[in-house]
Amino acid sequence: MLLAIAAWALAVAVGGCAATEVPGRTIPVASVGPAMTVTPAVSQTRVELVRVLGEHSLVLSDSQAPVRPAEGPLLTAAPRAVYQVVLPKDPLRGFIVVYEFLDPSRAAAAAAEEQAYLATGPGRVQTPQGTVTVIRQVGSTVVLYDWLPGVALDPSAAGIQAALETLGTGFPIPN
Repeated sequence: MLLAIAAWALAVAVGGCAATEVPGRTIPVASVGPAMTVTPAVSQTRVELVRVLGEHSLVLSDSQAPVRPAEGPLLTAAPRAVYQVVLPKDPLRGFIVVYEFLDPSRAAAAAAEEQAYLATGPGRVQTPQGTVTVIRQVGSTVVLYDWLPGVALDPSAAGIQAALETLGTGFPIPN
């Protein structure tokens, strides 16, 4: 058990060091934690996340967990920040990933690509059957949240989806 915890801590520490270059700024690629800075676009999206989640009595926290949901090529290559909604009865879930792009049109293209990817065979096999995925575009960012209602331990988990569906522009996954 101690070895597993040590390995996890090392993976988080190493993963938190990656960055990518964007003209005029450096954007963290791995999870963004409280000690790291985020760009204004990601920061504004976080403010919006806090607002919509707060309307459902949910609390957003920063996370350094090495979360990587099923992603199409554009999301895989994008800088991202990971946040987590506090779910007292299910502390290992509730992760929301925010991806940043250079402008809103590229964010829309990435969201549409993710929408199409998750409807394909390769996208579907990366998530358990019954997974609900929420994709929202907020300016030059894309917000991604997925959850599996059948295994949710905290009844507040459904509120995350409801809150996010009021944010920005949606890209529903076709059945």
